[in-house]
Order: sequence, then C-alpha cells, then structure tokens
Amino acid sequence: MGKSEMSQDKKSLVLIVDDTPANCKLLGNLLKKHGYNPAVAPNGQRALDFVQNKKPDLILLDVMMPELDGFEVCKRLKQDVSTKDIPIIFLTAKVEKNDVIQGLELGAVDYVTKPFNEKELIMRVNTHLELKRTREKLQITVKALEEANATKDKFFSIIAHDLGNIFSGLIGLADLLSNPKQGDKEFLVNILQQSTQRGYNLLKNLLEWSRLQTGKIKPMADILYFNEYIESNITLLTHQAENKKITLVSDVDNTLAVFADANMINTVIRNLLSNAIKFTPENGRVEISAKREGNFIEILVSDTGVGIREQDIGKLFQVDVSHSTTGTADEQGTGLGLILCRDFVESNGGTIWVESEQGKGSNFYFSLPVA
Repeated sequence: MGKSEMSQDKKSLVLIVDDTPANCKLLGNLLKKHGYNPAVAPNGQRALDFVQNKKPDLILLDVMMPELDGFEVCKRLKQDVSTKDIPIIFLTAKVEKNDVIQGLELGAVDYVTKPFNEKELIMRVNTHLELKRTREKLQITVKALEEANATKDKFFSIIAHDLGNIFSGLIGLADLLSNPKQGDKEFLVNILQQSTQRGYNLLKNLLEWSRLQTGKIKPMADILYFNEYIESNITLLTHQAENKKITLVSDVDNTLAVFADANMINTVIRNLLSNAIKFTPENGRVEISAKREGNFIEILVSDTGVGIREQDIGKLFQVDVSHSTTGTADEQGTGLGLILCRDFVESNGGTIWVESEQGKGSNFYFSLPVA
C-alpha cells in the first residue's frame, strides 16, 4: 500500500458495534494500532443514533446483541439513503452457512468470526475501505461524464438547430437578391445584415464557451472599474436599442471596482444587456446599476420587458435543457448566452441569478468580488 493510501486509512472512522466491553476494547486497540480512528456503540440503537450524527467509513457489527441484533441494524442502515453505502463487516461467533448468507443478503460486505485473527481482520478492513474509496471515485467519474455528455449534447443541438436556421435564411435571401425582378433589395440587404450578425454572435459565443469548457481559457483576474465596461457596451448596443426605441441607461458609480477577468466580464455585460433589449418591447427601458454588498459588487440589469414564466426561470442557466425564446421583435436566440454568463461569472468567484414575473420585466443580478 502506498503512502497516500495509508494517509487516507489513518483518517478512516471505523464504528465498532458490540455489547461486550472486552470486545470493544480489543477491537479499538487493534484499530488504533493500525492507524484507524475507532468509535464504539454498545448496542444496536446507539449505533443507529451515532450514524445519524456522524457517518463512519466502515462498521464492524456484532450479530448477537439484545433488543436489536446485528441483522436488524444492518437492515435499517441499508434502507436509509444516507447510510446505505457504508460498508458493514459482521462480527460473529456463528459460522453456519445460513447466517452468513442472511448477512450478505441484507447488504453486508463481509464477515469475520470470533475469536478475531488480527491479520485477517485488518486485511478485510483495508480491503473494504479501499473498495469504498474506489467506488466513490467511480461515482464522481460517472457524474463528470454525464455532465460532459450533457454539455456535448447542448453544443451539438445548438449547432444543428441555430446554424442550420441561419444558413437556410442566408441561402433564401441570396436567392431573392439574385433575382433581377426583386424590387425592395434594400429591405433584403437589411435582413441579410441582421442574419449575418446573428450568426457571428452565435459563433463567438460558441467558441468562447467551448474554450472555457475544455480549459483552454482561464480567468486572468485584474482590477476592473466596472463603469468603463458598462459604458463601452452601451455604446456598442445603442443602435440595437434605438431600433426598438428603447431607453438604455447606466446608474453605476465610477469608483466601483471588481477583481475579475476583463474579457469574460465584458462578455457577461454585453450578453445581459443584449438579452434585456431583445425581450423589451418598443418604448421600453433597460437599466444597469451596481452597489456594494459586503465583499462583493452586485450588478443589476433590469428591463421593462415581457418577463419570464416562473416554470422557465430554472431552465435559463441549465446546459442540458434547451430553452430559447423569440424576442419582442422576433429576434432569435440560442439560450447559450446566459449559460456563458453563468460560467464566466462563476469562474471569477461570483454568482448569477434572476428575478422575474411574466409581463412585469426581468431583473438579472450577478455579483463579483470587490477589488
């Protein structure tokens, strides 16, 4: 066994459940000798009470005990979701085959007969603790793979659906423009410009998001005076807002500074403002403000738009849920922009959330560490 494994074993908590004090003392000394942290429960009920407060890494459980015997204790532990994965080794003076089978059927991983053989007992404890650690690592790996597959599925669904729509539209517009009899070409050129811009924005978000997921970009935190990035994005999006007669304003103190990656936060601001404009009807208002809350700067992007249904709020930042809504001027989206915002904010040590009610506008908040 390597050094790292031994260091893990030394931290392992082993619960001894036995109504015979001499057995508890013997087992406790034996476990301490081999670097474990032993705990003792003198009966079945005390064992059940113990595991509700502190989860041992392994349980050595006597079979023959008054009131609650080892079989009943094992059964209850395995029926409880919070304790069912704790490995149980039965301690028994019984060696009848039926008793062994009963214990294993209830969920025990092994049994050791009394009187104990020190080498055998420690070997089995070592083995089942190592198996437990391996199982936990596998569970983490499986969860990571499931999340990676969800990410991949979202990525490809966006490419297939949205890029497909964009290129279908571009091909259709190109066909119309190539027709010499087509009259209002200025109108078609305007639609063509909007479609290509949408395709470019989608591609840019996809590239940034995929690079973050694969670890190819890491936050390069610096002191950022927030107002500078807000003003530059308002300038960038003014034309988009004016087309819908939307008032776009900022109420941010120019002394407020955060500690974050400039490119990532610039992308977050751009996406949230663009999203607010998208879902705000003509003559509406989009405002961005900020205030200090403890060790964080809390930024709010509010709008007087259509709002979000309560059942849809939870879908906004989920990569494995496809959720995209048409804007008030039939603007198309992918749902990726908000997911990108979440990932960028969280990678800079912040949080993002939304409060909204259908028909009453939306408030998107995100917080970042104070510089």
